[in-house]
Amino acid sequence: MRAIEFTEYGPPGVLHVAEVEAPHAGPGRIRVAVRASGLSPGETYIRSGRMRDVVPVAFPYRTGFDAAGVVDEVGDGVTGVGVGDEVFGMTDMYARGANADFAVLSAWAPKPAAWSWEEAGGAAGGVETATRVLDRLKVGAGQTVLLQGAAGGAGTIAVQFAVARGATVIGTASERNHDFLRSLGAEPTTYGPGLAERVRALAPAGVDAVFDCAGGALPDLVALAGDPARVVTIAPDLTAAALGVHLSHGAPADETGAAVGASADPLALHGLATAVTLAAEGRLRIPVAAAFPLAEAAAAHELSETRHARGKIVLVH
Repeated sequence: MRAIEFTEYGPPGVLHVAEVEAPHAGPGRIRVAVRASGLSPGETYIRSGRMRDVVPVAFPYRTGFDAAGVVDEVGDGVTGVGVGDEVFGMTDMYARGANADFAVLSAWAPKPAAWSWEEAGGAAGGVETATRVLDRLKVGAGQTVLLQGAAGGAGTIAVQFAVARGATVIGTASERNHDFLRSLGAEPTTYGPGLAERVRALAPAGVDAVFDCAGGALPDLVALAGDPARVVTIAPDLTAAALGVHLSHGAPADETGAAVGASADPLALHGLATAVTLAAEGRLRIPVAAAFPLAEAAAAHELSETRHARGKIVLVH
């Protein structure tokens, strides 16, 4: 089968299509014939080497964490799903390999009928990330949340999850994305100089939590929150540790040790079921910025690195 991998850190050009042996579903796992798979900014950080001290990898490294497809193998002990079912989900955290013709999923949920394959293929990673960070911040009804980088793949999903919890959401994005953010339920503002003043004008009583998807503004975000413990970032911002801000990345709940890293949080897999419910109610959509053929993974990474993509970038199979 075809799979996207790289054998050294570097620019998008290090990505290539490899012919590899197809994986099989072990106990507690399913295999899908992939229809679409996601790309997250975190994967570009891993590929470039920016995350090597936080997320060490072994080469060759196969990319892709979330995917959607048709079940074609069911492992021992798996119930509630069968061959031919349409699902979306994610691979084991350290196996990855979803950007391939076949992928083994460790967590999954039924593909919502309202979602296209492209939407479903890019959903699981953002859903898990949004749930994990909002849970850590204890975001709930009546609170005000600031989302830095709200128009990106993770941000668009986090906005909708926070709104579904009853929170008021302020989201930063370029002005061209402001109407889009309003359509998701957020009050938009621009990022950059003067951010603190603009947010205070929108939330005179202050913000209860800050979810940073973009990086680059942590001093302002901490000042707005009033406490670094109320700020969580998913961007590889080198100032986070010095400011006392938690840099969250997910890891299986039973994983410990150096391979996981001190900033790891247990994966919030319960978010997948929440996503199915919200999608059925018409309260969750997965904006797709662009869809590329599998063989054009490098171009997909190039677009991601511009940081101007609105919503998820996906590969179609």
